[in-house]
Amino acid sequence: MTYKLLIVTTVPITIRSFLLPFVHHFKSLGWQVDSMAQGVSEDEECVAACDRVWDIQWSRNVLDPQNLLSGVKRVKEVVTQGDYDLVHVHTPIAAFVTRFALRNLTKPKVVYTAHGFHFYRGGSPIKNAIFFNLEKLAGSWTDYLITINHEDATAAKKHNFLPEERIYYTRGIGVDTKRYASNRVSEADVMEVRQELNLGATDVLLLSIAEFTPRKRHQDLLNALAKLDNSQVHLALAGEGPLMEQMKELAQELNIDEQIHFLGFRKDIPTLIQAATAVLLVSQQEGLPRSIMEAMCLNTPVIGTNIRGTQDLLEDGCGLLVELGDTDDLARAMAHIVSDSDSAAAIAQKAQVKMVDYDIEQIIQEYSRIFDLALN
Repeated sequence: MTYKLLIVTTVPITIRSFLLPFVHHFKSLGWQVDSMAQGVSEDEECVAACDRVWDIQWSRNVLDPQNLLSGVKRVKEVVTQGDYDLVHVHTPIAAFVTRFALRNLTKPKVVYTAHGFHFYRGGSPIKNAIFFNLEKLAGSWTDYLITINHEDATAAKKHNFLPEERIYYTRGIGVDTKRYASNRVSEADVMEVRQELNLGATDVLLLSIAEFTPRKRHQDLLNALAKLDNSQVHLALAGEGPLMEQMKELAQELNIDEQIHFLGFRKDIPTLIQAATAVLLVSQQEGLPRSIMEAMCLNTPVIGTNIRGTQDLLEDGCGLLVELGDTDDLARAMAHIVSDSDSAAAIAQKAQVKMVDYDIEQIIQEYSRIFDLALN
């Protein structure tokens, strides 16, 4: 049977970065698959992939009243015109506004994928309270809830966001293990990266892939590298964001600026990961971090903070977990990876095996089963 599916996110990069495999899959079944996000009509990949795209004006600021004043009206207009069977919502603002707009309708069915609740262990008590109550309220407007880490799955069931039989856990939203495979990256490409960074034969490269925002805690990486006190260890930072200049200043203050490489936005992530001795992510908040999964697929060991999502991936010896904000612990983990290649290789191999269960094809099949339940 042919169904009409609308995918809703706050901004189109979520669709482009994570959801296009789902678009292609359900279109291959004969479904009509549309998307809605702010500025989506200007995103060439989304326009090419979807049958139709709908623009909507909303803000990523949870307190902006326009999200409800204009967003709700627009959602109702689009859903009425599109006559959708299923609406799949993502990201906090888009998910809350869309569910609020559709709360009194029996059609379409609404499925919400939480990419990491904005309340979490260790978060600000005030923010946790706000986001917890918003999720609790919106749960009553949701037909099916999909969580992508164990902490969120446990919280959703414990607090009865929905009846337990309508709360699902999946291992993220999938990673393309074929794309992130070691044999897809040539030694020549790796050498080109090392030459770009002017690395010597004995220099070691560590890598972090994260936007420069407070929750990614780049300052911990820099402080730990300074404590490591090894001039042959270099750290590449891939990403953009408002704190980049501040981190450049910190690198100079710590006298490690010659060891830090600010790469900005990069399209050659698999090659960067293969060129690195380890990938690091020291965030204070994650859902299920994609950069860690990509590194695990590519047989590169990972150091990450012992937080929700990251813990799911690196537990059981699949990586090194360090305590949030503990730069001494982080420096020790760096030293271990750099000095003990056998241990690093064993960690990476175990992690690579684990990623089989996170493959995008498996996750799409899990979503297909959930969608079937919602529609039948």
